[in-house]
Amino acid sequence: MASTTICMCGSTKDYDSCCGIAHNNIMNVKTAEQLMRSRYSAFCLANGNFLLNSHHSSTRPNNSSEINEIVKWAKSVLWIKLEILNTTQGKEDETFGTVEFKAYYLENGNHGIIHENSTFEKENGHWVYVDRCQY
Repeated sequence: MASTTICMCGSTKDYDSCCGIAHNNIMNVKTAEQLMRSRYSAFCLANGNFLLNSHHSSTRPNNSSEINEIVKWAKSVLWIKLEILNTTQGKEDETFGTVEFKAYYLENGNHGIIHENSTFEKENGHWVYVDRCQY
């Protein structure tokens, strides 16, 4: 049965036809922005497998305790919204792109914002997150 829940990434699509497509098969991700949105949704869902699989091999967390800490933190906060500020390159026919975003959340009653300009590359035929420049 299809979900009618609006996707957490801020699109107007339902989860199943938005980030759910990426979470089911990373090869379905066509742009760097789509990967960014699906990673935000994966944080909302504490989907450690997708976060790991969507990470570039050169910067991927390499032990289970790191991954467990990421998932534990993702579960501990209330994700509020994702705001895409800018994208450069990162289209389907390209191999590199950046996405500047702000991710808003509540942690222990305090508002937080992650502001990054993240870099993405294609690796093994699909988009992956490489690293960030945090503001």
